[in-house]
Amino acid sequence: MLALKNVSQFSENNFNDDSLFALIAQGIESNGYSILPTALPEALTETLFTHQQLMEADKFKNAGIGRGKEYLKNEFVRTDAISWITGETEAGADWLNWVAGLQSYLNRRLFLGLFSFESHFAHYSPGDYYKRHYDAFKGESNRVLSLIVYFNSNWLASDGGELVLYQDQQNQVGTRVVPLMGTIVAFLSEEFPHEVLAANRDRYSIAGWFRVNTSVTDRVDPPR
Repeated sequence: MLALKNVSQFSENNFNDDSLFALIAQGIESNGYSILPTALPEALTETLFTHQQLMEADKFKNAGIGRGKEYLKNEFVRTDAISWITGETEAGADWLNWVAGLQSYLNRRLFLGLFSFESHFAHYSPGDYYKRHYDAFKGESNRVLSLIVYFNSNWLASDGGELVLYQDQQNQVGTRVVPLMGTIVAFLSEEFPHEVLAANRDRYSIAGWFRVNTSVTDRVDPPR
């Protein structure tokens, strides 16, 4: 797991900190992924954490797999609940503003052609999981880069719920990421199969995906 310099170097009032974005870009460029423990700016972390804790239960829906007509709820694969972020709340707008800064930086530095972004709050109740999967398949999706941030204080090894990021389809060991408050994970969506191990306590996060533009004359991307 990558070490991070004192998080206080990131201004509470500046959600577009190039020094943080540079660390994320460096990891993606070198390894295809970036893991930065407790790196999300403190003010943004607190805003998102508080908002998610205050959200009513009916805002969350059981998650599924696939998009559009191919969307399917499958409890064998995943059992978490999600709520899509639209930017209509102050917390959602702050998150999307920070992401826009990251998107701009990564496009300048890595030439990824990131065009749009979609994300949701995720809640894993005790016992919930998401089995091994890809966020995108080569040549079949326009998801390019996956982004996850966590909102869990004092997470212990006995709490489970780690993200396991595998190097490829054959890898069985993987890199485990403890879902600690403010931790940022980014990885190339087509390259890394991953899973979320069953959690033993409530587990909170945001998961999102940067996409490239695949709009054509009769179909606008991303689909809604």
